[in-house]
Amino acid sequence: MNKSAALLIVDVQNDFCPGGTLEVPCGDRVVEPLNRVTAACAAAGLPVLASRDWHPAVTRHFNGFGGIWPCHCVQNSSGADFHPALQLPKGMIIISKGNEPDSDSYSAFDGRSEEGRPLGGILQDLEVGQLYIGGLATDYCVRASVLDAKKAGFDVTLLTDAIAGVDISAGDSEKALEEMGRAGVRFCTSHEAVRQITGNPA
Repeated sequence: MNKSAALLIVDVQNDFCPGGTLEVPCGDRVVEPLNRVTAACAAAGLPVLASRDWHPAVTRHFNGFGGIWPCHCVQNSSGADFHPALQLPKGMIIISKGNEPDSDSYSAFDGRSEEGRPLGGILQDLEVGQLYIGGLATDYCVRASVLDAKKAGFDVTLLTDAIAGVDISAGDSEKALEEMGRAGVRFCTSHEAVRQITGNPA
């Protein structure tokens, strides 16, 4: 494993987990596998980035203002915080998206760091060529982020045990997985990813 890999954690926030305002069924199941891969990346000196929805209180994204979603992940609210059991390493990069009141911004590639740098530019500066991706939700922000990563030329591996879907319509997550597969995305478990990152076949 060379130093050109990174982990992108997508939107593992309180409002998307059990008890949140836009709960993804069993959304917190992604935390343990993501922590596993995060620890491996940190030990190997590989970058870890985490995207978050960071919506203003008034946005067309919410159903009260013409959108399809209940209010969620409002800036500086507890619902916008990362899940408390998510073990994010020191120095990891936060990517905020959905800041604008007139956009949905599902993809992490629509977001920017606290310094205002776009995700794509950050990854380019870090000389990242391969992205491991997991998080919430499979059929929306994970799907959009994965497909944008492929369009940007990254080699993408989706962590299959570190994702969960909303499935507003039955089968949405399965369709998203099929679409990502057609786009050339690889699939592996968190355990497989750790073996790849560490070079340990055990």
